Amino acid sequence: MCRRYLAGHSEFLEACDARLNACVLLDVRMPGMGGLNVQEAMRERELDLPIIFVSGHADVPIVVRAFKAGAHDFIEKPYNEQLLLDSVQQALSNCAANRSGNLGHEQLQERMLTLTPRERDVLLPLVQGYTTREIAEQLGVSAKTVDLYRSRVMKRMQANTLPDLVGMAIAAGLVDPLRLR
Repeated sequence: MCRRYLAGHSEFLEACDARLNACVLLDVRMPGMGGLNVQEAMRERELDLPIIFVSGHADVPIVVRAFKAGAHDFIEKPYNEQLLLDSVQQALSNCAANRSGNLGHEQLQERMLTLTPRERDVLLPLVQGYTTREIAEQLGVSAKTVDLYRSRVMKRMQANTLPDLVGMAIAAGLVDPLRLR
């Protein structure tokens, strides 16, 4: 769905829905509220959509300001239509990827919350590369007990393999990928 808001910027800001897979095309010089001001208003309202500027009035300070404020791209007029289409497609792809990544992160956090304290005790050394025997010694339990908790962790986290679990732990920020054993 594509809408053009030529008249009221406030009308656009009210109708803007950051949950949509969309991007916003702005010009630096627009009647009323300029594109940089619309970008700032979107940021203030937490309307996190990719913004592409298309403008015939692009000097270095304006371009730098747009990018510092989070612009996805800045295209000078006159422009090649394919360049604009490619930029829009990339912005939409990034937007969709960020949303699915956030959804995955939320699901990961929900799974982490289902772990019992003892399962969490096993999870960290497990993903750090410690053996079952080493984990058993650290926790003062038998290797069989560690194997039981390991199995429960894998099931609750919905990990098919240990590398899957390690990836989840890295994504959740539990471990530094450069500091694994």
